[in-house]
Amino acid sequence: MTVTTRRTRVRLHSELSSTTVWGYDGRMPGPTIEVRRDEPVRIRWRNGTEGRIPLTAVQQPSAALPATSPGYRNPDGTLQDGVDVLDEVGALPAWNVVHLHGARTSGGNDGWAHNAVLHGASQLAEYPNGQEATALWYHDHAMAITRFNVHAGLAGMYLIRDEDEDRLRLPHGEHEIPLVLRDCNLDTDPQTGELTGDLLWKVPVLPNGAVLPFTGPFNLVNGVIWPHLDVEPRWYRFRVLNTAGARPYRLDLVDDDGITQQDAVRIIGTDGGLLPRPVRMPEDGLTLHPSERADILIDFGALRGRNVRLTDLNAAGGPTEPDLMEFRVGDRPVKDRFELPSRLSSSYFRLEHGTTLPEHDHVFVGLVPPGSAGEAHPQMWELAEVTDPAQLPPSFPAEGWVQLTDPSSDAVRTFRTVARVFDDTTTFFLDHGRWVIWNLVHLGGPTHPVHIHLAEFQLLTRQQYALTAPGGAAVGFDVAAGGTTAPLPAPGPGRAIEDYEIGWKDTFQLRAGEWATVVGQMVGGTGDFMYHCHILDHEDEGMMRPFVVHPPEVAQFHTHPGSGGHDH
Repeated sequence: MTVTTRRTRVRLHSELSSTTVWGYDGRMPGPTIEVRRDEPVRIRWRNGTEGRIPLTAVQQPSAALPATSPGYRNPDGTLQDGVDVLDEVGALPAWNVVHLHGARTSGGNDGWAHNAVLHGASQLAEYPNGQEATALWYHDHAMAITRFNVHAGLAGMYLIRDEDEDRLRLPHGEHEIPLVLRDCNLDTDPQTGELTGDLLWKVPVLPNGAVLPFTGPFNLVNGVIWPHLDVEPRWYRFRVLNTAGARPYRLDLVDDDGITQQDAVRIIGTDGGLLPRPVRMPEDGLTLHPSERADILIDFGALRGRNVRLTDLNAAGGPTEPDLMEFRVGDRPVKDRFELPSRLSSSYFRLEHGTTLPEHDHVFVGLVPPGSAGEAHPQMWELAEVTDPAQLPPSFPAEGWVQLTDPSSDAVRTFRTVARVFDDTTTFFLDHGRWVIWNLVHLGGPTHPVHIHLAEFQLLTRQQYALTAPGGAAVGFDVAAGGTTAPLPAPGPGRAIEDYEIGWKDTFQLRAGEWATVVGQMVGGTGDFMYHCHILDHEDEGMMRPFVVHPPEVAQFHTHPGSGGHDH
């Protein structure tokens, strides 16, 4: 199979001029690829895109006109106050590499960020598809410019089918529909103020020089602003995917009277496939951060002859329109043979410490707030435990040193930071086939959706540190010094794990002060992989690190300064 990127024009809304984008096979989003479990597929990802990126990028002071507003020029064509045009972004060539997000495959096929190719070249990849039925997605992953390439249009969905899914006889064909979500901004004609349809990347800059992630005023569903869909009064299946660079969506289904219709909705799957049973939508909506997926059933039979809207509760009262799309339900009755099953995945098992969790290793990652150790942006620190008192700093706080109280034993554990940016030395070397608990310790700052390549994981625990302020640093972490002043106490109870969060996932939402443990088996491929924050601005600005998976028989011969992967 060959998939070719092309420069093309699309219409985001019937009242807009056409928009130039980059698209896989000339489409935005790209074509949905469907495969069967355990049937390998080879794809030639061909870069057929000529010219520069179809994106105007500007930044402006955060105190100026909201960066979520369209346009950036005054009526006479001059720049608005404080606006700086980023000509270097507009000069970017098509330099692309594809990552099949959520795929179990070898490192050579995973879309290593440095392995992007220019126009006329190809990336060859083989995907074994040796995993349960699920919705993956493919997108550009080029080093330092992923945010721009994805915003230009390079994303699409990839569905794996299997017999376990087939036996459920879920809605399919025209009754199964991908819903690919993202936000965007558009330029305006400086004289008329009318939207031109041209893509605009406009971001705010804080006084300390930090650039905040992109958020746009317009939302797209399958590449269209405020679409509608005519549906029959029957069950439908929607494969929902958040491809936004930073925006989380908190989804709800409401009617024209603003009354929620959650009784019609059931969640049946997440990133890694089917849940053990259908679950109801949370009362405060279903939150999907960038790259998260949800497999949703909606019974429109109970909504016959009515209009209902998929809406974003996060946008209520904000700068963007909360409604994402409208479903127009027919009033003619239809015969629907589908019945909601009480059981979904036949292979699912819940991992628990001391019972079903196999022997495992640990790795520790600290997510630290902006300003730590003088860095304007949030950072991701790889942590190595230090047990020799002679290796400790003379006093605390010390830059890059973190002391934690282990919640399982009340023992104080001391860690030093051994890597901070992508090109630092690789320190996580993990054995193929081994189970690994990833300890993700969020010491303060914005919410981060953390994505780990290669494997599916389960969320084991989520605990909470006290914060200096909402969204601030954990009490005891000195931002200026970049370390803890004293051992942080054992974290207290955190947010409850929702019923839909118990499934297999590859991306996890971490709020300020949370210590989350996620566990997965490093199986399905070997080689170099990556993990990172999936806010694309954060990823490009340094919140991404490599790790290596290799056979345990090889590990004994491999000399490296590793800090993780062998703490039993």
